[in-house]
Amino acid sequence: MALVRERDGRRLHVKSKLMGESLISKSFMKNFKIAPQQRLFPDVNVIKIGGQSICDRGAKALPGIIKEIVANKHEHRMLITTGGGTRSRHIYAIGLELGMPTGIIAKFGSSVSEQNALLVSTLLSQWGGIKIGHDEIMKLPTYFVQDCIPVLHGMPPYDYFAIPSAGWRVPVHRTDVGTVILADLIGARSCILVKDEKGLFTDDPKKKGNVEFIPEISAAELLSKDLDDLIIERPCLEILQSSEVIDKIQIINGLEEGNLTKALRGENVGTIIYKK
Repeated sequence: MALVRERDGRRLHVKSKLMGESLISKSFMKNFKIAPQQRLFPDVNVIKIGGQSICDRGAKALPGIIKEIVANKHEHRMLITTGGGTRSRHIYAIGLELGMPTGIIAKFGSSVSEQNALLVSTLLSQWGGIKIGHDEIMKLPTYFVQDCIPVLHGMPPYDYFAIPSAGWRVPVHRTDVGTVILADLIGARSCILVKDEKGLFTDDPKKKGNVEFIPEISAAELLSKDLDDLIIERPCLEILQSSEVIDKIQIINGLEEGNLTKALRGENVGTIIYKK
């Protein structure tokens, strides 16, 4: 590969289309031609099992979800992620009281989410459930050939390098975000978030009575509404808008039997947030 020396004679560059560029210039990025993003696993459905909404309910909620996952195993390839739930909120609160930085608090959340991944993979173990790590994503073909149902925790691996936000030290990139990033990474067939509500409302129906259900909406419109509370982490909407390979996120009530099966079949159950 050719080497090119700068005019001042100081530095050598490997000759490439990005040679000498800062990767920050807006005009350069806009005009740089790139290939379409590869969809690595377009037949895989990414499904997040909520921590507080499903896992924390134990025997009152998890067995039903496990049953549906197993029932759909031979018709749909599924990659399961898990949320953190109440235990993560507890350790977040302690961390905030003790002045912990965002990166440490994010690490707390990862450990709790991983506990739930172990819980779910153990419940699925007799049907091929297996707990995997983030660096094993490219082994998915092997797991599926071996009739496995891979499960991993949903926290994105920022951990100590979690991005702080103004006035709030709980990481904004949590398990919903990790799941959507994962779906984008592999070019998933679908991205389904299993919660304990029908879907998206104009406010939290658990706390307020006069709320409106939203069956479908675009990410841009939802962001423009600037609602006080959402059932999905806000950065997910920006990730969806930027994605080249996923065009929607579906939120369903996992406490209602059959909803996951309907979503896997492509039915518009719950709320669908579209890219456009």
